Amino acid sequence: MTYCVGMMLDKGLVLMSDTRTNSGVDNISIFRKMFHWSVPGERIIAVMTAGNLATTQAVISQLEERSKAPSERQNSLLEAPTMFQVAVEIGKLLRETIQESQSDNGQSGEGRFTASMILAGQINGMEPRVFMIYPEGNFIEASFDTPFFQIGETKYGRPIIIRAYDRDMSFEDAVKLLMVSFDSTLKANLSVGMPLDLLVIERNKFEPVHERRIQLDDEYFQVISSNWGDALKAAFHSLPDYTFDMEEAAQRD
Repeated sequence: MTYCVGMMLDKGLVLMSDTRTNSGVDNISIFRKMFHWSVPGERIIAVMTAGNLATTQAVISQLEERSKAPSERQNSLLEAPTMFQVAVEIGKLLRETIQESQSDNGQSGEGRFTASMILAGQINGMEPRVFMIYPEGNFIEASFDTPFFQIGETKYGRPIIIRAYDRDMSFEDAVKLLMVSFDSTLKANLSVGMPLDLLVIERNKFEPVHERRIQLDDEYFQVISSNWGDALKAAFHSLPDYTFDMEEAAQRD
């Protein structure tokens, strides 16, 4: 499994992904799930992947056109005129890759090669955009009514984002919010694991304003994890106490 989040802000985009992939409890590896390409002053495009590793790697390889000789390679993402066209291209490649894998493996291969992706970025003269691309190749676009997308193991980290998100929040607060979301997911599901990859894209900059890999021993992440746990306990104990006498009184009324 995996966990990836792409978030829209007034200031730009914030992306975070884990790096764990597993085929059972005794076969766990680290693979990058976030990729980005940029042309300074013209565009920046990022993709995060979840699902079958062979499928997602095949799609990323085709986007980079690794089948060609190095001198002939030209990333198709850097030629599309709009982010919508980039989403169309990725959706088509994802659908075709899954269909080919299923065809090669017959009926037994159905469902084993599924994958989904988050696409985020900006092309000069246009707004920053975020898309979620489904295995069927279709996609939806984020808006400030639906300002973030998640793929993978989404349920544990979603509540904190919904409660604390604000479109005009700073990049720093957005990163802190995502760290809490990921910490909640890490605590609840062993199929999501460190390290985490972080990418911050500022509006109209067309290159990462901040990019880093967050390791298990990262001091700031450890502080966030510890303090968040303490804050939850304090909030819980600050709530009004429940008593059986209250229930009995309500039943008598």
